[in-house]
Amino acid sequence: MNTTTLERPQNAVEWKTLCNRADLVADSGVVAWLDGAQVALFHLPAIDGGEQVFAIDNRDPKSGANVIGRGIVGTLKGELVIASPLYKQHFRLADGTCIEYPEQHLRIWPVRLNGDRVEVGVN
Repeated sequence: MNTTTLERPQNAVEWKTLCNRADLVADSGVVAWLDGAQVALFHLPAIDGGEQVFAIDNRDPKSGANVIGRGIVGTLKGELVIASPLYKQHFRLADGTCIEYPEQHLRIWPVRLNGDRVEVGVN
């Protein structure tokens, strides 16, 4: 008997559904649980009909409070950012780096819209 084991390529992303597209709020954040972590999801629809979704850690590294999902989305120095509601530091949505204090960083996850589902890469 011959058994074949299928292995996932090392660079393949495992996707996990966090919520439905209808749960997102345009130009704002919502928070969902992912394996014990709080993930803030930001939905930014574009004027041309396109849209972007970002998944970023909800925990503010300076205060330790889970508040990033309540922050204000905007641009700073040409970068899409989220402003922490407590100490007002700005984190780039693309990579989680704090503009004012580069040593502060938020974890980011790959995210995609798959039909009506919002999926986050978990590996």
